[in-house]
Amino acid sequence: MTPAAADSPPIVSHCLTKRFRRQLAVDRIDLEVPDRAVYGFLGPNGSGKTTTIRMLLGLISATAGDISLFGSPMPSAARTALPRVGSLVEGPAFHPYLSGRANLARLDAADRYSDPGTSGSRIDAALDRVGLLAAAAKRYRAYSLGMRQRLAIAASLLMPRDLLVLDEPTNGLDPQGTREVRRLISDLAADGATVLISSHLLAEVEQICSHVGVMYQGRLVAQGPLNELQANTVQTVRIDTDRPEDAGRVLAELGLSEIKTSPGSVTANLGDVAVEKIMPNLVNAYVPVLGFAVLRPSLEDVFVSLTGEGFDVSG
Repeated sequence: MTPAAADSPPIVSHCLTKRFRRQLAVDRIDLEVPDRAVYGFLGPNGSGKTTTIRMLLGLISATAGDISLFGSPMPSAARTALPRVGSLVEGPAFHPYLSGRANLARLDAADRYSDPGTSGSRIDAALDRVGLLAAAAKRYRAYSLGMRQRLAIAASLLMPRDLLVLDEPTNGLDPQGTREVRRLISDLAADGATVLISSHLLAEVEQICSHVGVMYQGRLVAQGPLNELQANTVQTVRIDTDRPEDAGRVLAELGLSEIKTSPGSVTANLGDVAVEKIMPNLVNAYVPVLGFAVLRPSLEDVFVSLTGEGFDVSG
C-alpha cells in the first residue's frame, strides 16, 4: 500500500456542513481519522453518518466546510485521492444473474485505473481475501446476505487501497455473517489499511475499533481513542454482598450516585469519589463484602454520558 502523506491523516474535515433545504443534516463537524486506525463512526440511524460519508467520497457536495483525503483537498484532488479509497456505501449492488466473479470483472472493467492484464489474478485475490473463492462461480442471487456483504468488500479490494470506508458493513447479518465481516476488517487493518466503519451497532464497534467518533443529531459530539473516551466516562462500582441495602446506604453517604440494589449486589456511579475510600467505610459499617469491582464503561455508557440518552444498540 502507498503510505499516506507525512503527518496527514487519511481523513480530515473542518466545519463540514450539509443542509437539505430546511433540514441541517450535518452541522460543522471536525472529523479526523488517524492513519492505520479502525475508526468507528457511531450514531443512531439518521444522525448524519451516511451523509457525511457521501460528502467525504465526493458523492454529494458539502454546503460548507473543507475535506481532505491524505492531505489533499477534496473534491479538487478526487482524481488522485479516490483511487486510494475503497468503499461500501448503503449496501452492495450487483447483478443477481451474474456470478460473484463476473460481477467483480464487470466492476473492474469499469475502473479506468485498473490494469486489464492483471484483472483475473486481482479478482481471484480479492475473492480469496474475503473467503469467497470457492463460491466465485455461484450466481449472486444464490449468495447469503453475509456472502453479499463480503463480495461488496471484495469489490473495494480489487485495487490496492490505503483507506476503506464501510457504511454499516454488518447491517442485517446473522451472527456468523457478522463474525466473518468482523474478522475480515481486523485482517485488513492488520495489513496496514485505515478503516472507517459507520455503524449504529455499539457492540460491533466496541469489539473491533481503536478510535470512535460519536454523531448525534448531525453533530460530532466526541472523537478519539476508544480507551480514552471510556476513561473519561463516569465509572461504575459493583459490590457483591448479602446486605445490599446497607451497602447502598454507605455508598450514598460517601457521595456515589445512581445507586441500584439487587439481591446479592449493589452498583453505583463512582463520580469524583476516591475508590480507595469505599472498602474501609463498608468494613466500618460491618457490611460483609464478597466481591468488589470497578466496571469498565461500555460504549453504550460513553454514548449516554455524551448525549444524555441511548439508542437501539442491537439494530
